[in-house]
Amino acid sequence: MKIGAVMFFTADSMHPVALGRALEERDFESLWVPEHTHIPSSRKSPYPAGGGLIRPYYEIMDPFLALNTAATATTKLNVGTGICLVIQRDPIVLAKMVSTIDQLSSGRFLFGVGNGWNQDEIENHGTVFKTRHKLARERIEAMKTIWAEEEPQYHGEFVSFDTMKQWPKPKQKPHPPIIVGGGFPHAARRAVRYGDGWIPRDDWLERDGIGVIGQFRDMAREAGRDPASLPISLFRVPDRIERLRQYEELGVDRVVFSLPAEKEDKILPILDRWVELKRQLGV
Repeated sequence: MKIGAVMFFTADSMHPVALGRALEERDFESLWVPEHTHIPSSRKSPYPAGGGLIRPYYEIMDPFLALNTAATATTKLNVGTGICLVIQRDPIVLAKMVSTIDQLSSGRFLFGVGNGWNQDEIENHGTVFKTRHKLARERIEAMKTIWAEEEPQYHGEFVSFDTMKQWPKPKQKPHPPIIVGGGFPHAARRAVRYGDGWIPRDDWLERDGIGVIGQFRDMAREAGRDPASLPISLFRVPDRIERLRQYEELGVDRVVFSLPAEKEDKILPILDRWVELKRQLGV
């Protein structure tokens, strides 16, 4: 079972270079960065975790720039968006960003994607909230076409372009893994439909029951997909060895723990706690 960390990088947090090196030195597998372009002052959508938004949601850096900075300072650490809001990004520009960071990192990029919960933020980008899921699917299909073909074209309801040329193509073939974030069953279905993995959260499994892992694999089989081709990356995992062993027994491919947007003095002790958990797990 792989172990990674997710961080809301801000101007006042530990720098991506320092954290990337610290993770790699401790033999962690991956670093992930969420995305919010901005947080509107209005609030149509309640924060899914309850309560008010913490300041890092407002202050978070661009994930691709932060991840590329970390990738430049490391050699083995995978870097991933956890998650990228595809519905808020132009697919032609995003396709180039993904393939560029994958090339610059020598194939270490993990493309975590999601469709978002903040209606105000989404609508500020000109996206209709109710149709965002179909928009996301079309944008991902369009990007796959751009990465795979020398003269791609795509014509859908929301995304449409005639034949064109775009390079570089991704280092990973046919493209970096597209790992779909969100809860069960809706995001799980999207992962089966067009993804290369699924990102649920530990607190969602607490709410919905650990059995959704098996249900997700059944869903994949029913759709004609091998569950092994859809590994699970579980986010917001607590530092509880019993829970981690349970996930390992269930065949969870990757667990990702959350780091606060703090400096080294707060972050390094957390990493060392997870080093001890890694030792106990034998990973």
